[in-house]
Amino acid sequence: MMQLEWPWALLLLPLPLIIRLVLPAAATIKDAALRVPTLEHFNLQTAHTHQRPNTHWLLVLAIIAWCFLVIASARPQWLGDRVDLPVSGRDLMLAVDLSESMLEQDFELNGQLLNRLQAVKQVAGDFIKQRDGDRIGLILFGENAYLQTPLTFDLNTVNTLLQEAAIGLAGKRTAIGDAIGLAIKRLRDKDKSSRVLIVLTDGRNTAGEVEPVKAAELAAEQGLKIYTIGIGAEFIERQSFFRNFRSRNNEIDEKMLTSIAEKTSGKYFRARDTAELKKIYQLLNELEPVEVETKSFRPVTSLFYWPLSAAIILAALISLLRIAGVAK
Repeated sequence: MMQLEWPWALLLLPLPLIIRLVLPAAATIKDAALRVPTLEHFNLQTAHTHQRPNTHWLLVLAIIAWCFLVIASARPQWLGDRVDLPVSGRDLMLAVDLSESMLEQDFELNGQLLNRLQAVKQVAGDFIKQRDGDRIGLILFGENAYLQTPLTFDLNTVNTLLQEAAIGLAGKRTAIGDAIGLAIKRLRDKDKSSRVLIVLTDGRNTAGEVEPVKAAELAAEQGLKIYTIGIGAEFIERQSFFRNFRSRNNEIDEKMLTSIAEKTSGKYFRARDTAELKKIYQLLNELEPVEVETKSFRPVTSLFYWPLSAAIILAALISLLRIAGVAK
């Protein structure tokens, strides 16, 4: 289907005729009279037979060029077939811990030993790809919290920036409260019924200006639901000078993470391996179901350059003919 974005521009079509009727005609310039003693110096037959070329067809070309120019100004467009997009109306923010402790290699995926951040990237990347219809944002935090990606439907960009995240990028310590505060700020103006924050961390709050529990209380007032995920194996392999031994992982402040989730009507999860991490994301799909809604759009292709090109070509042709002496 074709349409004109600015159809009112067609009112300019009779503009040259109106100007011709309103403005006075240009005065005819007459050559000065020459006084000569005799007529022998003139070829009278040539003077009488020489006629000015007919330029009516050049006027027709000019009118056509003007019509093409006005049509281009009206911005003709081609509307494609309607495309339906699934939209859940949910705003989902991921807050990923980049502190130094995320370097601990206690995850295994496909027989390969991974550190905690690599495991998060693998599993969270798949989770992001499945979020069709949701707007996803990404916060990276360590000693400070940074908004890496604002809320967007561009899931590929969010996943790419997550995969490019590096340990220590935001500092060595952990500021969980600041990450929650930043999420509150970015989600404040969104629909309260669709705002979700997922915090992935492997430690305790050791930095920042905002206490995590206080930040969670503020999040509850704003209607922001928080799901917290503690990342790390149950036991950690340690090496000493004499032998290797296993120690229980007590670095995760599970009491604090549970309190954060409960204050916002969310839930705390513990991810001891990649299998549990995958199950957590599957459970989040059930806890935060995608609403069945659709939005549609019709792709638009601009066509103004076709009539504009035709107008330019005709104008150039008229100019060349006048310069060549066809019309004087």
